[in-house]
Amino acid sequence: MANPAKDTPMRYRRLGRAGLKVSEISLGAWVTYGAQVGDDVALECMTAAYDAGVNFFDNAEAYGGGRAETTMGNVFRKTGWRRESLVVSTKIFWGGGGPNDTGLNHKHIIEGVHAALRRLRLEYVDLAFCHRPDPQTPIEETVRAWDILVGQGKVFYWGTSEWSADDVFRAHAFATENGLTPPAMEQPQYNLFVRDRVEREYLPLYEKLGLGTTVWSPLASGVLSGKYNDGIPKGTRLDLPDMAWLKEHVLGPGQLDVTRRLGELATEIGCSTAQLAIAWCLANPHVSTVITGATRRAQVTENLGAIDVAQRLTGDVLARIDAMVAKGPQITAL
Repeated sequence: MANPAKDTPMRYRRLGRAGLKVSEISLGAWVTYGAQVGDDVALECMTAAYDAGVNFFDNAEAYGGGRAETTMGNVFRKTGWRRESLVVSTKIFWGGGGPNDTGLNHKHIIEGVHAALRRLRLEYVDLAFCHRPDPQTPIEETVRAWDILVGQGKVFYWGTSEWSADDVFRAHAFATENGLTPPAMEQPQYNLFVRDRVEREYLPLYEKLGLGTTVWSPLASGVLSGKYNDGIPKGTRLDLPDMAWLKEHVLGPGQLDVTRRLGELATEIGCSTAQLAIAWCLANPHVSTVITGATRRAQVTENLGAIDVAQRLTGDVLARIDAMVAKGPQITAL
């Protein structure tokens, strides 16, 4: 099978209407850092990504109970990469077991960001997200807290993750009406099995607010890589004991049937199934960056090959992909 050149130049996209530019492919820490892999593997994967032009590294206070941010911070310290060359994120919602360690109240947002900065060994994060909506906290309180952090220079842009379009509009309206910093981006799940929110619900957000998107799970937790077509390999994400819930959510006969058909198309156009799935996400002009995960350097290299594949996805190929997916099941977003 042909493998798109790993030397394909990185391409960058604006974060919606914001002036900030993020690499089309980014590297995230969910599940892997602080859980599946340690500092040495994280260093190897992040270095491979950085050397290829990746500038966005995604994280969250919830990942590994904070260990993922510590791992990433250790990499930043060891490499000494120029801070201006990086776009680093955290997400705030699940910060611990105390009564005020969860949610989007003023106290937790401020304290959660400060704790994340200590773990990441940084003075500021470029992007910070509300990891989920918080029905127990007024949106107005959440907006004011983020505006304070932006004013302090601890956060450059703030946004949401898996919020409804209506709530994003509410947050944006309150911010602009009161001279506060509005949300600039959303981090939704997006892949061939989860499409409705990004492709339909958020359309007014792109058109009216210029919202950017940093989409996650382009491979549907690895299913769209094809590695589960013949069973669950030892040591993979869905083989982990604490990932049983995820296996039940994403792995079914319908998903595997679609993935096998996509694999045949990928072979035809000379790429891997994973590269085809990531490239399909990049074909959406409302996607600012696709967050990928990796537990070894070879995965980073393979994922980066999707940049070349995306430039070769003709209208005919995209139509064939849509036809394949239409015959299979959709899954609900996590």
